[in-house]
Amino acid sequence: MPSSATIKLNSGHEMPIVGFGLWKVTNDTCADQVYNAIKAGYRLFDGACDYGNEVECGQGVSRAIKDGLVKRSELFIVSKLWNSFHDGPQVEPVCKKQLQDWSIDYFDLYIMHFPIALKYVDPSVRYPPGFTDENGKVTPGKASIQETWTAMEKLVEKGLCKSIGISNFRGVLLMDLLRYAKIRPATLQIEHHPYLVQEGLVKYAQDEGIAVTAYSSFGPQSFLEMDMQQAKDAPLLLEHPTVKKIAESHKKTPAQVLLRWATQRNVAVIPKSNNKDRLAQNLDVLGFDLSDAEIKEVHGIDKNLRFNDPLNYGVALPIYV
Repeated sequence: MPSSATIKLNSGHEMPIVGFGLWKVTNDTCADQVYNAIKAGYRLFDGACDYGNEVECGQGVSRAIKDGLVKRSELFIVSKLWNSFHDGPQVEPVCKKQLQDWSIDYFDLYIMHFPIALKYVDPSVRYPPGFTDENGKVTPGKASIQETWTAMEKLVEKGLCKSIGISNFRGVLLMDLLRYAKIRPATLQIEHHPYLVQEGLVKYAQDEGIAVTAYSSFGPQSFLEMDMQQAKDAPLLLEHPTVKKIAESHKKTPAQVLLRWATQRNVAVIPKSNNKDRLAQNLDVLGFDLSDAEIKEVHGIDKNLRFNDPLNYGVALPIYV
């Protein structure tokens, strides 16, 4: 059964507090994973141009709708604007391309993936383009965040998306955006786990009526397969003594504790799994509560350790320095 818990966005729409993340879901399994996740009860799917699997995501959604598992109106589909398409005139065309890839008419939420403008790369040259231009170089673009956001606001006006949001922003950029935004961001998506709590940023966004979504809830786990040294050097959160102790006391898995630590604080989560049991476990993170002392214990693990930083991929875009 789908999770009924939602967060009311400032746009007036309801967003499920637990969703399914599509980063690194492989093309050959993606359609089936989306279909099976819908079957398991997931209703929010968090995708992006940069993930390179939106066609397959759409195939899974289309099959589930065709088989009567779900109606389009019952799904909450999220995608993201990549850095290479920040120029105002490029925003609508690429959004429409992404909608076509998904085989849907609108996104429930469309997010600016990074506060980074890069040189435009035509989709016919390479798609998704990644961080480099047609010559293999990281070339900054000229679009300001205001230019990009204004173009995204028009997507809402044209019915191409119901809500718009941001990702990987720090507080000062959010403060600046709120000065000129005609449509306030509905959500802020950030790396958020006990090694990178970002408590001040979460509080600021929520105080401004902006919902927060956590990605990489299990910390280094997502980055090990990318051979990232920072992830290899960090003890696994799923095996952290504090997390394991709390899990045992609640008769839950460490993953469920990490997800509940977020959702109990009204932070949405987007884990993924291709394991049927873990799919169900990740969705079942609302039926128990951590004590205030346990939440404080998990907070105490914080190391201000960020994994999803362009510098960690060898890309010279120092957005977090």
